Amino acid sequence: MLKNIKKLREELGISQQTLGDAVGVSQQSINKYENHSVEPDIDTLKKLADYFKTSIDYLVENTDIRSKAQVTKEYELNEAEQKIINSFRKLSSKRQQTVLKIIDELINAFPN
Repeated sequence: MLKNIKKLREELGISQQTLGDAVGVSQQSINKYENHSVEPDIDTLKKLADYFKTSIDYLVENTDIRSKAQVTKEYELNEAEQKIINSFRKLSSKRQQTVLKIIDELINAFPN
């Protein structure tokens, strides 16, 4: 049972049929993924993760981090910077956008 698929689908307010159509499986398959011990094949998991803009690990409940891993550049960070980045990565996309807006507002309110 993949609870996070149901959770994400309900957050978007879409039906099992709509999700099934989007990833190329039947409504019955989505129902089985959400409510029974049936797991999708890897190709379907990839499609589901892409559809929800999340990782397969999140879908199969290996992590609580919803966002996909992103390519990052290597920087030398101090301890505080590392903590900020690690905390930021744990946030949902919506909350990450809120943090970025707050940072922009702080920069504009207190220019160097």
